[in-house]
Amino acid sequence: MTLEFHPVWFDSMGAKSSCTFVKTPDIKVLIDPGISLMQPSFPATENEKNSWFNNGKNEIKKAIENVDLVVITHYHFDHFINDEIKCYLGKKIFIKNPNEFINDSQRKRAEIFFNNLSTILNIDNKKIISERKNPKKYEDPLKDLKESVKVDYKSYSKRKKELLEEGKKWFFNRVDKWNSYKQYQEIESNDLKIIFAEDKKISFGDTNISFSKPLFHGIEYAKVGWVYSVVLEYKDKKFLYTSDINGPIIEDYAEMIIKENPNFLILDGPMTYMFGYLLNRINLNRAIENAVKIIKKIDAEVIIYDHHLTRERRFKDRTKKVWKTAKKYKKNLLTAAEYLGKKPIIEKLSD
Repeated sequence: MTLEFHPVWFDSMGAKSSCTFVKTPDIKVLIDPGISLMQPSFPATENEKNSWFNNGKNEIKKAIENVDLVVITHYHFDHFINDEIKCYLGKKIFIKNPNEFINDSQRKRAEIFFNNLSTILNIDNKKIISERKNPKKYEDPLKDLKESVKVDYKSYSKRKKELLEEGKKWFFNRVDKWNSYKQYQEIESNDLKIIFAEDKKISFGDTNISFSKPLFHGIEYAKVGWVYSVVLEYKDKKFLYTSDINGPIIEDYAEMIIKENPNFLILDGPMTYMFGYLLNRINLNRAIENAVKIIKKIDAEVIIYDHHLTRERRFKDRTKKVWKTAKKYKKNLLTAAEYLGKKPIIEKLSD
């Protein structure tokens, strides 16, 4: 046996999720065990949406039972179960740090999660939360992005500068909030272990797992928050899960993926169902060009291109250059449903 992966539930299966099971001879890992109903614009009945959601949640809960380690890359409900947290007992959880690189809504969800855990584990809240003694200094995260700042938006370049300046101000306002937060601590008990994952590396036998630094959830200074990516490596096989980098939109994240050169890649797509609202033409084109570059340069056996992407009928048309490139370069680019030998739900609804 070597490194294996299995999509547990993804958007192409009818409910928002990118839950993935990964196994090596050393460890079984479940990444992002969460699920949400499809948005109102998704062309299905409420009964159908509820059915896919319930089926997916049941599959995810079954998967949790059979793993050693759970990874939660951020606090959106399509990435972690927050209402039945007893399912995590007995597991080691590598989780998004709730104290920094986080927005208000995800921080509130993290608070509920940790408070519920303290109740279930019968741990005094004072042992898992405390005041921050000294403010922490943070650098502008744009300094880590060498490629994205070079992108020439042409007629949009002036607006780009304005948006980046606005984003920088927003970021440092976030810093003030993080320094005012009470600080949640990692948890270790007989029933559960919680570790803040970002920028950490761990090994289990011959299996190495690494977690990236916080990454923007989409564009530079994306106000929906931050995520982190996950790399599992066993001998000569490497698996990379990108989490929600939306394409990727940011060129440096494409370079990160190319540098890793995984055998198996889980790549979330751009939010084409939000085109004209939260996704504009410039950023859609960036996401497409970055995906094309990744496909050309990595030696992946399988690329799962799903999550966000398969929430609307025209997803393959809007990203057709990506699919054409994969075909030309003979790369195995698939939705999760297709990888499992099924047709994406959105395509079934279009028949």
